Amino acid sequence: MKRPWIILLIAGALGWLLVQTVRPPLRDPQAVSRPVEARGDLADDEKNTIAIFRNAAPSVVYITSIAVRRDLFSLNAYEIPRGTGSGFIWDRQGRIVTNYHVIADASRLEVTLADHSTWKAALVGAAPDRDLAVVQIDAPADKLRPIAIGASKDLLVGQKVFAIGNPFGLDQTLTTGIVSALGREITAATGRTIHDVIQTDAAINPGNSGGPLLDSAGRLIGVNTAIYSPSGGSSGIGFAVPVGEVNRVVPQIIARGKPIRPGLGATLANRRLTDELGLEGVMILKVLPGSTAEKAGLRGVAQVRDGLVLGDIILAVNGAAVRDDESLRDELERYEVGQSVTLTLRRDTGTVEARVTLEAMN
Repeated sequence: MKRPWIILLIAGALGWLLVQTVRPPLRDPQAVSRPVEARGDLADDEKNTIAIFRNAAPSVVYITSIAVRRDLFSLNAYEIPRGTGSGFIWDRQGRIVTNYHVIADASRLEVTLADHSTWKAALVGAAPDRDLAVVQIDAPADKLRPIAIGASKDLLVGQKVFAIGNPFGLDQTLTTGIVSALGREITAATGRTIHDVIQTDAAINPGNSGGPLLDSAGRLIGVNTAIYSPSGGSSGIGFAVPVGEVNRVVPQIIARGKPIRPGLGATLANRRLTDELGLEGVMILKVLPGSTAEKAGLRGVAQVRDGLVLGDIILAVNGAAVRDDESLRDELERYEVGQSVTLTLRRDTGTVEARVTLEAMN
């Protein structure tokens, strides 16, 4: 009687020989490419995304910020790239909109258009508190395609958005996402608060700053400004200054080099002083002669025989409470020069209201 293990060994050897016999060869001299299967038409959503990129990309630029450094030993000056960012063409006069932090402290600026031509840029002006700046290049009008302007006041959470920029120096990059939230607040480089910011999950990375955020019609709805990321890369939380603010501030920068700030025509106490006095709100120190504050009957600090009488203390603007001079300035900047606001004031006689027309501040 044969042993079972001998039978198994013989069966295994026969199986191995069979596999070796039927296995195809490793190489085939007659190998050819496989036939391509018909793809069919693109989906409507894909067609729209492609159209948005093709239409908007010529309006997006690449900005290089260059700084001058001096060798400590030879004292020779040399230029080094300080940083890169994005921007977009505002008009056919060669004005480019970008973030203030992209061009801040630059000794020289260069703008590269979508056709890869590079131009020296001059600073027109900036609004650091809004992280916006305008530069200008001397390029012919036929090379300049201004971006289409949309609206941000009617945006809805869930809308599709598209970001075009130059992340990590990779030009003309498109990322997509949605409006994740509205009415966010971020802090500008100056420490001031930027209100009503758009939050998006479209990937925004270093180099995207200053580039456009577009809606599904390919219109500008915001300027990509910041990301929330512990690692420095996109984590799905990006922020954009709304186009409503951009469309208000940029013409002021072009006209005057800086935004026009609405004010009351009064000198205000800073938070340190009001805190020392134990006051809530913003105290008026001095009302400027001929100002709208004077016409509205606002009162500053007055000297009397027994000492000083405190000026009016501003508690609210159109019902919105203010706690210090910075929050008052933020609230006033929601309005335009020439508009009127109602101030809630505390006086020695009690709480009163005053209607004041906002005037331009220097």
